[in-house]
This record gives sequence, C-alpha cells and structure tokens, in this order.
Amino acid sequence: MLLAPPCYTIHMNRKQSLILVIFISISLISSFTGGFFFHEFLENKDREFPVLMEAHNLLVRNGFNEIPEAPELEYGMIRGMLNAYGDPFTIFLEPPQHELQTNNLQGSFGGIGVQLTRDDEYYVILHPFTTGPALQAGVLDGDRLVRVDDLLITSDVSLDVVVASLRGPENQIVEIGISRPPENTEMSFEIIRVNIGLPSVTWFLSSDEPRLGVVDINLIAASTPDEIENAVADLENRGATHFILDLRGNGGGLLDAGIDVARLFLEEGVVIEQQYQGESVETYEVSRPGALAEIPIVVLIDANTASSAEIIAGALQANGRASLLGSLTYGKDSIQLIFELQDGSSLHVTSARWWFPDLEFPTQFGGLLADIEIVPDGSEVDPGIYAAIQYFFGDS
Repeated sequence: MLLAPPCYTIHMNRKQSLILVIFISISLISSFTGGFFFHEFLENKDREFPVLMEAHNLLVRNGFNEIPEAPELEYGMIRGMLNAYGDPFTIFLEPPQHELQTNNLQGSFGGIGVQLTRDDEYYVILHPFTTGPALQAGVLDGDRLVRVDDLLITSDVSLDVVVASLRGPENQIVEIGISRPPENTEMSFEIIRVNIGLPSVTWFLSSDEPRLGVVDINLIAASTPDEIENAVADLENRGATHFILDLRGNGGGLLDAGIDVARLFLEEGVVIEQQYQGESVETYEVSRPGALAEIPIVVLIDANTASSAEIIAGALQANGRASLLGSLTYGKDSIQLIFELQDGSSLHVTSARWWFPDLEFPTQFGGLLADIEIVPDGSEVDPGIYAAIQYFFGDS
C-alpha cells in the first residue's frame, strides 16, 4: 500500500458541517467490514470475487503455514483492495489507530493522566501527570504496566493498543495492574477516567522581539479556533502587537476547523469552494468579521504544511489578509470522509476536492507559493521568526 505523508483534510459529515464526529454506516462497503466480510466471501465465492476465493481455497488446502483468522485476514484484504484502488489518501486504520486519531481531532479524550514509554527490557513504563487521577490513585513514576482490564500487556502488544485500552468514556472505571520495581511488587488500581486535553496550539513571545507573538499550530482540531483566540488574548496581555501564525509542519486535520480558523482572521470574502462527485459546488464564505480580523499577522509555511493547514494559509493569502513566509507547501486539495466500521476500525475515503476561487492551487510546482521565500541558513536562529521581525519591524 502506498503510504501518504501525515496530511489530511477530513470532513466527518458533509451534510452537517458543524458537527465534529458522525460515524456513518454504509452498505456499499459492508461486504468489507467485520466478520460479515469474511463469511460473505466464503458463502458467495462464485459471485463477485471468484479469483480471490479460488486463491484463498488453494492457500487453505495447500499452504504449509496456518491461515490467519479474522480480523487479520480481513484487514489484509482491505489493504489489498485499497492498494488496487490507487489513492494514497484513501486509507484504512485499525481500531486503536482510529481511536487515537479521533481523540487528536476532537482535542481531548477520557483517560487516567499518564504518559507511556518502553524501557530497555520492553516493559511499558507509566509516568503519571502531576494532577491526573492515576497519581491520585497511587500510581508512581516508573511503575510497569502489566494489565489493563482483561488485556495483558506483553512485549508484542503495541503502544497504540495500550494507549487505546487506557482511554475510554469519561467517568468510567478502568482497572490497571502494575509491577513496581525494584521488588516488582504487583498491585492493581481502579481509576476513574477524566477529560484529558490535547492542545493543538502553543504560543510564546519572541525572545528577540517582545512585540511579536508566535502562535504555533501543530494540528487542525475541533478545539483549534478557540485555542488560537486564547493564545492571542494572552499574548496581547503580555505586550504583543504583531503575530505569527506558524503552520510549518502542520499536516492538516478537520476541514470545518480549518475553515473556522481562516474566518477568525477575515473580515469578508470566500474561504474555499468544494465539490463532491455529482453535486453542485459549495462555497464557504465569511458571514461577519472574525474576532482576529484586525491584528497584524504573517503566516509561516513549509513543504509539510498541508491540507486544512493550506486552507488557512491560502485563504488569508487569496483575500490579501496576510503574507506567507517560507517555502512551497505540500499541495493537497482533497477531502476524506471517515466511515467507522463495525469493529471500530475506519475507512477514510477521498470524496471531494476543494480550491480557492481567486488563487491557483495547487500550482504547477505543488502547493502554495510563499510571498517571501525563506531559505534556512543552518544557524540556530529560527529563520521564519527572524523574517517576520524584519517584515514587521525592519531594523528598528
């Protein structure tokens, strides 16, 4: 399967664009989901996929190795189907990865407040947050995690699976078993999950120019617009008068959140237009001046600025609101719908395209062209922040 870079524009439900997560059941792909997928093939082998079933039966009858059972075999079939489909942005995620991505895009999750690492012996080590419920329950830094409810944590259980097992609905109890060095004393704790935030925005004042506030966005999540407003308010209280929106390395996220971020900075105009196959063009406009429409701002971009992060940068550039500083962006103009399958895995299907009505995108070179190109010189000084200082303040 072709691997796409970590960039995505996701639209959870194109009919209700303000709702974050709607998981859709779709009969068109139901033959590829859950146990039904496998048994349907076995019972209808002479119908839609006769060659596949012929190969499957030959493998069962003649293969020396044991045949994988569902879901491993099903997942392999789905990946093969997507490989043949040939779209690098139409992807399949197994349940743990789908759950983690959903948490990231929501901006929070129900958890016990721990960070996980693996030590040299491949044990999962717990590092509780100072204000989290795990620490309050008695978990100590360095405890080895050996069990989550009925899941035994062995060296072949991936960290994604472990993390997903610890997360779940808020106010529900999860039971964990630990082994505490050096005596390896075994203990168990029942811990009530609480809401754990996943910030998508960090911010700071430039150390070289205290009038310049830097708002660094790592992901376009549902919480991102509010986080940006909070960041700008805090920076203004600390003396910032001019701002950087740093989208370097931002692979995108939610379509609607990207549009809402762009609207924050615009007084009027069109953010993007989009179209699904066989449907009319939809236009996303600015209905009223955004809360941050008057602050002086530049946007930092690079080759890893993609998807809904490009929507933000391109909309501000196309409407003459902000200059782009940096290098050519990735150039991803497609939208993926997320379909959750019956076992908690998900299929992300490219279903639409978007564009700027007054800006060529992608360009013949790729993505968005910077208004001011920045070439890193290898120094320790951040070239993007330095260029923004020169842009706003010159040599003063």
